[in-house]
Formats: sequence, C-alpha cells, structure tokens
Amino acid sequence: MKVGIVYSEEYAKYDLGEGHPFRGDRFINAVNFFDAQGLFKIPDVLRLHPMPALKEDLLRVHDPDYVDLIFRLGAVSRPYDIETPVSPQILSAVMLIVGGAIEAGKAIFEGKMNRAVSIGCGFHHAGRNYGGGFCIFNDIAIMIEYLRAKHGLKRVMIVDYDVHAGNGTSDIYYEDSNVLFVSLHQDPRTLYPGTGFIQQIGRGLGVGYNVNVPLPPQTGDRTYLYALREIVPPLAEEFKPELVVGNGGSDPHFADILGSLGLTVQGFFGISNTLVETARKVCNGRVVIMPGSGYNPAVLPQCWYALAAGVVGSERIDVKDPSTPPVEPDYVHPKVEETLRALKKLLKDYWKCFR
Repeated sequence: MKVGIVYSEEYAKYDLGEGHPFRGDRFINAVNFFDAQGLFKIPDVLRLHPMPALKEDLLRVHDPDYVDLIFRLGAVSRPYDIETPVSPQILSAVMLIVGGAIEAGKAIFEGKMNRAVSIGCGFHHAGRNYGGGFCIFNDIAIMIEYLRAKHGLKRVMIVDYDVHAGNGTSDIYYEDSNVLFVSLHQDPRTLYPGTGFIQQIGRGLGVGYNVNVPLPPQTGDRTYLYALREIVPPLAEEFKPELVVGNGGSDPHFADILGSLGLTVQGFFGISNTLVETARKVCNGRVVIMPGSGYNPAVLPQCWYALAAGVVGSERIDVKDPSTPPVEPDYVHPKVEETLRALKKLLKDYWKCFR
C-alpha cells in the first residue's frame, strides 16, 4: 500500500519571525530527521510536491471579505493579530501548504495511494471569517471541501489531537452532519483558545457530530490513548467515514513549550497507529495525517516522525525522548474516565455505540 508524503522546501517561508515559536526551520528539521531515519528509502513511500492553492480553493471555506483582508494585509506585511503576522512571504508559503493538503487528499481519491502525510498542515484555529493562533486559512476544511466538490466525498471524520482545541474547524462544521469532528485537547480552562468543552456537541443538523475530549494537564500516553480508543474507533465504525483526517503535530508532548500534556514520542506513534487501524476497518485505509504543530525543536522532529512512521506502517520505532517523561499524576486517569462517562451520556441519543 503506497503512502504519499507531501512537502516543499518552500514551506520554510511560513516563518512568523525571530522570537516567535512558529519558525520555518521546524519543517526543514523534521524532514531531515525523516530522511536520517530512512523513511524516504522505503519503496512504497512516494514524495509528493504540491502546487499552490488557488483563491477559489480558499473560497470553498472562507468568506470572500476575510480572504480579501488577508491578501491586503499580506501585500503590506501587516499582522492579522498580535501572534499571527502576514507578509508576502508568509502568504506565498501558506498557499503552498494549503495546496499540499489538497494534493494529499486528491492523491488518495485519484487512487495513487491510500494514505498520506501532509507535512506542515493543520491550521485549525482559522474559521470561515477569522484567523488567529498562528493560523490564516483552514487547510483541513479546504481539503475536505475540495474533495467534496471534485471527488464526491460525502462523509469524513476529523480527529484533532493537537494540544489546543480546534476551534476554527469545529466552528466550520458545527452544523454539518457529514463531518464528524473529534478533538482531544488540554482542558480549555487552562489553555488557548478556551473552547472545546464536552457540552459543545454541535447545532442543528450537526448535533452530536462535534465531540470534545478535554484532558487534564500532565495526561500521559496510557490515559491519552485510552481516551482516544474509547471514542474514535466506535464512532468511526458507526459513522462509516470515507476518509479519516488526523490533525496535530508535537505540542501534546511533555516537553512542548506551549502546552502541558504528557505524551512521549511513543504516544504519537500510538495515535497514528490507532487512526490507521481505524481507517483500515471503515474506509479501506484512507487516511491523511497533518503534522504541523509543535514548538520545542528538541522534540518536534521525533514526534512528527512517529506520526509519519505509523502511517507508513512501521511496526515499531526506536526513537527516544530527549529527556525522561514525568510520571502521570494518580488523579488523571480517574478524571478522564469521569469525563468519558459524561461525554458518552451526552452523546448516547445520537450514537448507538455509547448506549
């Protein structure tokens, strides 16, 4: 089964400036690590080079006024907000990254492969008419809407495992029953963007299709993967998506500088394996993983590699964490079990698997 890895050296131009946690060398360092681990030498791994997205691709998701605003800001190098600068260079890079997401989905639905890793993607804080949190355009939604328009995609499951709740993606699909959005993230009372509570389950036709799993700080591999496997596979088997999309990079790692979860490199490998196995059962293995987040350069390449290796089909990885992970506090697992019970109670009227 062939696997595509989508990447361009030009992604490094998505660099938000000296002193900013989102630097362009993140992409370069990750891909160099992939290469050092021999990932590109595996016969069934194909390197795909994206073309820039078109403005019409953006308009499948974003409001015209918002798109025009971003292009105006980019032309004169003015920031969208205090943490999300825009410049000609950044705009050029983001259009290529969005094009990479489209290329990943398109390659799968054109039958070139069943799985893809779209490096640098996952700008989940961008909504239809807003950006923020380092995100300008929502490449996850743009890929999905491209596949809906061009390839007749009907049902898709998004699993967002970023440490931050995916508020933009959630808002875009909050009333859509054909997109099942599941987000595992750090307790929103403790972290940006302050949303993603279990009670936020969708609206209108989308009620029950927006699933949030908030986790206490210091949640480690055992409890995190327990929560993932309690929620994602049963929902997927009932929903029967035609594509599984995984969104998130390394920021749930215990050493990340912008989050406080407790995952190790092996935990990311477990996430990827779970999503791949779920896709194998429900949609002929069609899965796209988008590793884009992560702000500690000492651990980002290893975590992104662990995610990619799971997609490629590696049975194990030998990559170690650069330091000893903390011990998960005793209260974490019972607290997460309590959260899952409450979440399943909220969702049981919409999903048989939780009754």
